[in-house]
Amino acid sequence: MLGNAKVATRLPAQNLERARAFYAEKLGLRPVEERRGGLRYVCAGGEFAIFLSGGMQSGTHTQMGWEVEDIEATVRELRARGVEFEEYDLPGLKTVDGIAEITGNYPSKGIGERGAWFRDSEGNLLGLGQPVRT
Repeated sequence: MLGNAKVATRLPAQNLERARAFYAEKLGLRPVEERRGGLRYVCAGGEFAIFLSGGMQSGTHTQMGWEVEDIEATVRELRARGVEFEEYDLPGLKTVDGIAEITGNYPSKGIGERGAWFRDSEGNLLGLGQPVRT
């Protein structure tokens, strides 16, 4: 049943216009559809919506991510647009210039992954991932 269903992410926003500006100016994304209190975006492999919410996200975990072909180029381009990347120095997770080398991955995705994280205008933690293949 759900294995054949399309998956879509939902991200809360305290200020929808501020979120719209962030996604347009910083990420180069424009909503494909709007409704009162919500914006819907479509990327190559899925979709997400930003909805007006009085609640607060925790921001302590990755809420949405993109799998990219070249993480260095993507980080460089987003930084040029003003995106600020998180830096971590934790046991098992250390970033260098915003990018972490992560050991292990799902076998179909490769032997590891490279990751980078940033927050949107609403505090949602977003990630980039690039599978490491042999």
